Amino acid sequence: MQKVCLFIIGAFFSNSVCGQDIVLNNSVNPVRKDSLVKPLDGHYRNTDIENRKVVEYPSLRQVDVAYRKRVWREIDVREKMNEVLASPNARLMDILVNAIQAGELTAYDPTPSKDNPTGDNFEFMPRMTVDEVMARLGGDSVLVEEFNENNEVISSKYESRAFSGENVLKFRIKEDWIFDKQRSVFEPRIVGIAPLIVPMIPGMESVDLTISSEQNTGGDPFDPFAPKDNAVVEKSATIMPVPVVNNEAISIATIDPTPVFWIYFPEARHVFVNKEVMNRHNASTGLSYDDIFVKRIFTSYIVKQDNPQDLRVKDYVVNDIDRLYEADRIKKTIMDWEQDLWSY
Repeated sequence: MQKVCLFIIGAFFSNSVCGQDIVLNNSVNPVRKDSLVKPLDGHYRNTDIENRKVVEYPSLRQVDVAYRKRVWREIDVREKMNEVLASPNARLMDILVNAIQAGELTAYDPTPSKDNPTGDNFEFMPRMTVDEVMARLGGDSVLVEEFNENNEVISSKYESRAFSGENVLKFRIKEDWIFDKQRSVFEPRIVGIAPLIVPMIPGMESVDLTISSEQNTGGDPFDPFAPKDNAVVEKSATIMPVPVVNNEAISIATIDPTPVFWIYFPEARHVFVNKEVMNRHNASTGLSYDDIFVKRIFTSYIVKQDNPQDLRVKDYVVNDIDRLYEADRIKKTIMDWEQDLWSY
């Protein structure tokens, strides 16, 4: 019996020694040049994030929903609280694109249609292929021409253009605020997330976007999120006023960032849960991207709420500062609804 115990103990210590030799922790011997063993970047392997599973939302029945409010938010990664989303080591946009290329996530086309006027209804959005996604991101092939000393084209070839996630500065999320009377819980549940970019329209460089104030119809032909033609708005936010020139009031039309694709958030959680978020204060927080969105560790502003006219905030509020006040007013209205349920 003693021999068996000694054999087990010896085997345990031998495995430990072999394990240290594999990861090269506390090694006294230099790494051999012909060794196939790669050193571990650190002193331990972070298996916590790699082995995590998604904690599913509690089941929800329609009869238990006493209140539901849908809002659209935009996240700007240039804000200090959101800078972790743009970290070069764990950039949110790179995670989405890599997951789409690996077949782990499905990208949905945000192009408006008859059944999907706003372009964000997952029941009517067609799926996008990887090539379609990369083409919209500008990662497709580009024609490169070679010139001689006389500025004449002597050769041309197509080269693949790499996509850089650092060009994506904003994300749009669509979420529902739901009060579950069965559990007496008022919580947000994200439905979808979409990266926003300014669309590159061929020939747009030569188009004069300066128009007179009389020609301002209040519409944005490049934004699928824009209201219908028959929507009544005070003034479109895509038209920014400038000083009067030659006694004539002019305005400059700008193209707003639009969704490249939509990602179904319940599906993306299974990818986010295994992606660690970089933290400048403590690298051992163990926070995943799923924690960032589910625990609301980000800052954002509301750009739209569900309404009969299907208007955005920018469609009826002209000033940028006033739009932020309106976004806070909508958020306070949602929070006040929960507070009014209880008596103290």
